[in-house]
Amino acid sequence: MPLSELARVAGTRWCVEECFQAAKGQVGLDHYQVRHWTAWHRHITLAMLALAVLAADATPARTAQPNRHARGTDPIDLTVPEIRHLLGAFLVPPAMSPHSLLTWSNWRRLHQATARRCHYQRRLAEPSIG
Repeated sequence: MPLSELARVAGTRWCVEECFQAAKGQVGLDHYQVRHWTAWHRHITLAMLALAVLAADATPARTAQPNRHARGTDPIDLTVPEIRHLLGAFLVPPAMSPHSLLTWSNWRRLHQATARRCHYQRRLAEPSIG
């Protein structure tokens, strides 16, 4: 086997290991306590799906100052708890329609964005100590 092929395989393995490490830290890939293969498979599948959603939603930092909001009226980005809630609501027969569920999620994230904006405005208005 040529050296270039070995290097390619080693590089691919490194990429996969990085993905698993991110999944363990961000979506709890290693937080399972199951006894059967089916339950383990379901947990791993949902964790990897959550990681894929997070990776698709990942955006670079929008502003140079992290304490300032970039967009005034947009909802905050999807968080891990919000994604877990949405996945759970979509996978278990929901008590409300998918449209109502997404509308509620959008309202909640808009409310969180408003709270964040008010918090930052208050912090910026306070005189700094020191």
